[in-house]
Amino acid sequence: MNDRSQVIQANIAAVKEKINAAAERSGRSGKDITLLGVTKNVPVEDIRIALAAGIKIVGENKVQEAKQKFSQIGPAVRWHMLGHLQSNKIRPAVLIFNLVQSVDSNRAADFLDRESRRLDRRMDVLIEVNIGEEENKFGVSLEETEALVRYAAGKPALRVRGLMAMAPYVPDPEMTRPFFRKLAGIFEGLRNRVIPGSQWNILSLGMTHDFEVAIEEGSNLVRIGTGIFHTPGLGSS
Repeated sequence: MNDRSQVIQANIAAVKEKINAAAERSGRSGKDITLLGVTKNVPVEDIRIALAAGIKIVGENKVQEAKQKFSQIGPAVRWHMLGHLQSNKIRPAVLIFNLVQSVDSNRAADFLDRESRRLDRRMDVLIEVNIGEEENKFGVSLEETEALVRYAAGKPALRVRGLMAMAPYVPDPEMTRPFFRKLAGIFEGLRNRVIPGSQWNILSLGMTHDFEVAIEEGSNLVRIGTGIFHTPGLGSS
């Protein structure tokens, strides 16, 4: 085992330990929480190490980068789209990704539904919410979340599975708690009232900086990049 393998495996083990502890604090089991490895700018060699260490889902921000990696790794892992989906990248996205976490408008839902039908696919999606109402971030507003959920749910080739959001970056992760709590409340409020409970089952909240707080507030999918692929002592991104 080389040094890089040791680092990534140790990082994954440490993240899983924190996931288990946070889940226990929220009255759940670590098995209830899905760990997604964010592989933006991560070389294929490192992704392979992470897969061997138990990562089953990876998330990419750009379709072109995902396409290059998919050509080498293929469907051995599940692929989630995390970044803003451009209309001219819809077709390759539908061919690569198992789930798109970033549907943030009627227009995005329209494009994704149309291309999925053309390719005879059913696409799982999450509605991206701008919980911090930040001008530099994508996502539907809290007030418009239910309307977009209903709209996307009406598309024959889309299966709406839940919500995704990024909290504003703050030095103290505790400061993200109100944002996560608010969206978790909306997520639960939409269960069964809008989407059948068996299908409405993904709340994607929390990244390396704040995933423990996100889990405590109800997240069941966390997106970890730096926490998995960062080499201690070399800084973070």
